Amino acid sequence: MKYRVIIEQDEDGQFVAEVPALPGCISGGKTREEALANIREAIEVYLESLKIHNEPIPPSIDEEIIEVSGRKHAAQSLRARNRGCFIKDRL
Repeated sequence: MKYRVIIEQDEDGQFVAEVPALPGCISGGKTREEALANIREAIEVYLESLKIHNEPIPPSIDEEIIEVSGRKHAAQSLRARNRGCFIKDRL
């Protein structure tokens, strides 16, 4: 199963990982890699708890992350703005 994990660095430099589809499923670590390892374990424990309590398991996600360079995106935004539309208008 796949779940979206959001990782942010807090004010103390620690990495905090959260799973929006699993309320309260949060972990962290000193490094991004440690936070990912810890949240993977937290997800497994969370899902096991749901199974034990006969709670529904949230569906897995099926998505891709597409990385674009900021330079190209900026050029596209400028062209769109010149035509009188904005990228956010297309969403």
